[in-house]
Amino acid sequence: MTMRKLPAVGLTVMMVLAFTTASAQQKPESTAPQSAESAQIPPAPSTTAEAKAKISERFKIADTNHDGKLSREEAQAGAPVVYKHFDKIDVKKSGYVTERQIGAYWTSKSKAQQQKEDPIWN
Repeated sequence: MTMRKLPAVGLTVMMVLAFTTASAQQKPESTAPQSAESAQIPPAPSTTAEAKAKISERFKIADTNHDGKLSREEAQAGAPVVYKHFDKIDVKKSGYVTERQIGAYWTSKSKAQQQKEDPIWN
């Protein structure tokens, strides 16, 4: 049971970090020098539910017109990792991606990576 939850947690942590990086880029820079602590990546959520909530929050921030979809421009501005993989995520070639499509893409990538790393158990 723990082995099955591990890829899901890893996936959600990756997505949280991707969206956290995007939101950090949107904040205006201050003139005061940053300390080593503030320059570090924030800790990942401890549970899958927390991670999903954080991802949802980041998606809503990147979705500037609040239509439940990220256009290529919204992804470029608010979610650079999603933008980088936009064509792979947008399998329907509709010109936008949804939160569900992003999750499906990262889940498939996580499973493929897990299979590659340990083909006997997967």
